Amino acid sequence: MTHSLIELRGAIWMTVGDENLGGAGRIALLARIAECGSITQAARAMKMSYKAAWDAIDGMNHLAGEPLVERLTGGKGGGGTRLTPRGMRLVENFRLVEREHRRFVDSLSREAEGITEDILLIGRMGMKTSARNQFLGKVKSVKHGAVNDEIELEIAGERKIVAVITHESTESLGLFPGVEVFALVKSSSVILVSDGDRAQFSARNRLSGLVARVQEGAVNTEVVVDLGEGGSVAAIVTLESSHALDLRVGAPATAIFKASSVILGVPA
Repeated sequence: MTHSLIELRGAIWMTVGDENLGGAGRIALLARIAECGSITQAARAMKMSYKAAWDAIDGMNHLAGEPLVERLTGGKGGGGTRLTPRGMRLVENFRLVEREHRRFVDSLSREAEGITEDILLIGRMGMKTSARNQFLGKVKSVKHGAVNDEIELEIAGERKIVAVITHESTESLGLFPGVEVFALVKSSSVILVSDGDRAQFSARNRLSGLVARVQEGAVNTEVVVDLGEGGSVAAIVTLESSHALDLRVGAPATAIFKASSVILGVPA
């Protein structure tokens, strides 16, 4: 699937200890106060309420340990509001840091190679799920049914995975050929066989490889089958079954699971 160009962007935030002093938004509020001489006008220009503006200012004053904004009383206009010297210095220094930060990020964005693919990968790695097996692929075909749809995916190594989901889910996920999809399968839903080439099963999904890891427990054993090209599939079988099938490292094995056991998801 072709992705639009992705560029690096970033934002600067200030903290005091573990508390957030603010970022560009609060600095912009301070700058508006300096420009307008009025909290009311500054809040209006920032499209925020007067109370929200003062709450932000009170928070910044507290965290800074000294006033950044002060009231003016009397005078022809009936007083107003202005930044203290500390507040003015904060605005100037933040803008300086922000310019340098923007220059750095722009330079990094220009020089980085494969940034689109890497950012997508980082996003995938950040996904959390209880399913032991996670496959990334693309929709190869969609076969619609009266209630359920059959979705065929192509994963690494030109392997195929078939999932059966409701027609409503197909539409809500926006699934059609070419869409990038995550396929999730619980290890408890995977059946292992040692003679997968000769046996016949009704389950639609069959992934063959070599046993890469065997972790025995008191009752169950976790077996990881290496599919090649960085792919693998994990299964939980009984200790007795792992011995009966002679599932040792390097032995051939086939992982089998039903299409109804596959959960599909799309990147946010």
